[in-house]
Amino acid sequence: MRRVRQAIVVEGKHDAIRVHAAVEAVVVTTDGFRLFKDTEKMALLRRLAATRGLVILTDSDSAGGVIRSHLQGSIPAEQMVQAYVPPIPGKERRKPAPSKEGLLGVEGMDAAVIITALERAGVTFEDEQAPQRESLGLTKADLMELGLTGHPDAATRRKRLLTALDLPGYLSAGRLLEVLNTTVTTEEWEDLLVKMGE
Repeated sequence: MRRVRQAIVVEGKHDAIRVHAAVEAVVVTTDGFRLFKDTEKMALLRRLAATRGLVILTDSDSAGGVIRSHLQGSIPAEQMVQAYVPPIPGKERRKPAPSKEGLLGVEGMDAAVIITALERAGVTFEDEQAPQRESLGLTKADLMELGLTGHPDAATRRKRLLTALDLPGYLSAGRLLEVLNTTVTTEEWEDLLVKMGE
């Protein structure tokens, strides 16, 4: 089993169980929105971020986005990497009904999907060379030129791009820019532009 150097932050205990089935890592749960008032948990996350780095791996729904945003506002960006599971419709076996948005959470993902999300985020697997990703170097002006921001149909175009990348639909233009520059290779970007007709 591959070992991840960074600590992985997930929402709940069932997410943690699924991540532990995929990789060996320190996994910390936010316990949902309880994190917002839990000063001790935030202190732990800040310490882990400073000493070993954090991987944020929340669900693809809007609640996962709120928790991710809270963490991004509380911990320096250089101490975190963002890992995203694809927004797959469905429900977890243990739940009587699907989530509000009808998407599987981290707990509903196969181990291979979790590993792929971690690899795309550029996590450091121990005993392996840390991945060296060259940034695409995209700017907000590039997104505007591509019609992904500042245009009447920007939200629709952004949604198409997010779907093509298997990313949550709630990502803002700024967050999309960060994800593109840190997880997408030049070759993947060129292929996406062709598919989108750019």
